[in-house]
Amino acid sequence: MDFKDYYSILGVPKDADDKTIKKAYQKLAKKYHPDVNPGNKEAEEKFKEVTEAYQAIVDPEKRRKYEDVRQNYESWQKNGGQGNYDWTRWQSQPDQESYSRTMSPEEFAEMFGDLGWGGNSSSSGGGFSDFFSTLFGMGDIEQGTRRGHHAGFATTQAAGRDRELEVSISLEEAYHGTTRVIDTGGKRIQAKIPQGVRTGSKVRLAGQGNVGLGAGAKGDLYLIINVKNHPTYSRDGNDLITKRPIEFYQAILGGEIKVKTLNGDVTLKVPPYTQGDTKFRLKGKGMPHLENPKQYGDLYVKTRLTLPANLSEKEISELRDLAVRYQHL
Repeated sequence: MDFKDYYSILGVPKDADDKTIKKAYQKLAKKYHPDVNPGNKEAEEKFKEVTEAYQAIVDPEKRRKYEDVRQNYESWQKNGGQGNYDWTRWQSQPDQESYSRTMSPEEFAEMFGDLGWGGNSSSSGGGFSDFFSTLFGMGDIEQGTRRGHHAGFATTQAAGRDRELEVSISLEEAYHGTTRVIDTGGKRIQAKIPQGVRTGSKVRLAGQGNVGLGAGAKGDLYLIINVKNHPTYSRDGNDLITKRPIEFYQAILGGEIKVKTLNGDVTLKVPPYTQGDTKFRLKGKGMPHLENPKQYGDLYVKTRLTLPANLSEKEISELRDLAVRYQHL
């Protein structure tokens, strides 16, 4: 989810007063209003964008929260912006905040005259960004149409906007599957994350997005998965790669070594005269396939030779004798 600079969107300074904000919004909203730009999707999106910015900073309570978020986010960026910014700390809570339109139909008429409220009664509508929804708990923009000077507003029906939420899990959780308790804004639900997900995978929670307009259906919530880096394994699709140290005598003589997998230890047979950085394949010991969790990728084990420490004088002497014999071969 991206941070929204509402001041830049409206072209006003960060200390702008209400009069300046309203004047800037009126100018931009008239420019991009759908009734002025019929069929122009780009103008329609710009109209929604400036309306969202206006709603966020013209309301005193929303503006106070937005300022807290903005200052914290900018501080995080100045300090290097490590990892992903934690938006969940700013997520609106049930009964804590709710969306209320900050402009009545009368105010809208005064500002825009005979222009409609962003569309006609048959339009499908469109919502504010996930950034706005996360902070203020609001679903879609309410749309309507002015049917003459005396008819007032008629609300439309529109499906709720989908939402996205990033969820971080471990590689072990991605292997076995896991669950997360998600606050959807009105209730807490347990979401199942299937086996085999990887960074960027989306888990759909139907009907858990923003509320619809009128009798419109709720949108969906998509969990965007981030699988954290693992200290032992690297991942390549459904395959895993790990490094396993072996003693030099094991490399020369061969033998069996234990290899840790995400599903327990297995035995790997090392043939005699194994070189360092040799790659062995353990079939079916990788990650489960997301599409078919009964199928697994492979685990590749790269050997890394380790030398013994604190050899005795006798052992060192024997190694020297061995080295001399090899030099004369």
